[in-house]
Amino acid sequence: MKTLRLILGDQLNSKHSWFKGNQSNYVYCMFEMRQETDYVKHHVQKIIGFFAAMRSFSKELENKNCQVVYYTLNNTQNTQNLTQNIQQIIDKLNIKKFEYQLPDEYRLDQQLANFCKTLPFNYQAFNTEHFYTNRNDLALFFKDKKQWIMESFYREMRKKHDILLVANQQPEGGKWNYDKSNRNKWKENSNIPKFKAFKNDVSEIKKLLDKQDIKTLGHFKSKYFEYPINRKQALEQLKYFCEHLLIHFGDYQDAMHTEEVYLFHSRLSFAMNCKIISPKAIVTTVLNYWRKHGENINISQVEGFIRQIIGWREYMRGMYWALMPEYKTLNFLENSNTLPNFFWTGKTKMNCLKNAINNSLNNGYAHHIQRLMITGNFALLTQINPDEVDAWYLGVYVDAIEWVQLPNTRGMSQFADGGKIATKPYVSSGSYINKMSNYCDDCYYNKKEKIGDNACPFNSLYWNFLDDKREQLSNNFRMKMMYSLLNKIQPEDLHKIKTRAYNIIKNPDNY
Repeated sequence: MKTLRLILGDQLNSKHSWFKGNQSNYVYCMFEMRQETDYVKHHVQKIIGFFAAMRSFSKELENKNCQVVYYTLNNTQNTQNLTQNIQQIIDKLNIKKFEYQLPDEYRLDQQLANFCKTLPFNYQAFNTEHFYTNRNDLALFFKDKKQWIMESFYREMRKKHDILLVANQQPEGGKWNYDKSNRNKWKENSNIPKFKAFKNDVSEIKKLLDKQDIKTLGHFKSKYFEYPINRKQALEQLKYFCEHLLIHFGDYQDAMHTEEVYLFHSRLSFAMNCKIISPKAIVTTVLNYWRKHGENINISQVEGFIRQIIGWREYMRGMYWALMPEYKTLNFLENSNTLPNFFWTGKTKMNCLKNAINNSLNNGYAHHIQRLMITGNFALLTQINPDEVDAWYLGVYVDAIEWVQLPNTRGMSQFADGGKIATKPYVSSGSYINKMSNYCDDCYYNKKEKIGDNACPFNSLYWNFLDDKREQLSNNFRMKMMYSLLNKIQPEDLHKIKTRAYNIIKNPDNY
């Protein structure tokens, strides 16, 4: 009896139990589809990267004597629709059973669930065998609790998986969290090794996208996709991170600099979100390296990295499945403005935004603080409709898949969920940006001024935002101090600040 097994583009896990044992009764299917390239406008490097990784994985399966049906984007049999393609193969090969791994995107989960109800034979859904947690673990952990705080979940994960613990399940080093040690500004006082770049020739895929007239955003000026697209490359990248970057990862994980795209970040998020490499493999490798060779590596570097994976990443996925599909519609602050055009071009006089956006457009990459405190901060302060912010973030980054993008954007960045993920809005004036970067040094605007033509737009926008959102935010206990300061601003001065802010909000592309 032939069984058809579906592999989605973010399910490229060569260590999955599916691939153990005799493969003679299984047919695997993979599809490049307009359904996926067109539902949001993606960065050109994102589509190229996914297709390159999928093709590499398909070849790997064939080398293991697996039967693979792979539809390229221009395959004449390709209907460009997931379930129609599956049905076509079922009919053609006389398939008697269908199996798939649970998708990590609600949209695809519903599409496959509805399709399976129409099948006249057995079907089965499997775990992807990638995450530390199952879909519903986080919701069960927080059952009957008023707030779902990431830190308490993170500590439980440490205990459950025996990570950085000593006797009686106490944290190694005496602290659970070294976040206060992870906020240093990089002042060019330490050399950053050149990032590891892979030469994955994707010129054929780029030509295919052009010929098929796929609408994309961003730039791709090389024929090489430089992020890992298979397990071998991902392991090489991980080894490079441990040997060259881990030593200062924690110190500068929040830092930003005009001359540095990646600083000490790992560049593993694309491979991890495609499931090419698992979080467990990464965490285990980092811990083993630190135990054996880390005499000069402070625990704060290691904890800061591991917290991003077993805390933040697993927490976001759990929140996604606990709160969807309603979560995608939330707009607690009732923001409705349009995303500025410079988010698509990078053309603005604000140096921080120019750097963060051009970094995103050129590389399909920006680290979490650039996303949260530069582009996200500006979008929230200018009160952009969260639907537009979601679409931009989902499209522009090569590692963006909705389960991780949506709760980060709509929740942590835009506070559109009213505090389900973040206990306060992540907004700031220009002072924070100056504290964590050199962006303000050569900026057209004065970081210290609130009003006037040369005043940093973030300053007036910040105080205006607090004033505009008093009804929703003034009772937030974490905002008390800021509202106390706002209340001390003289009415005539606040009027000038708000006038400046309204002009920016009305014509953001002029700034």
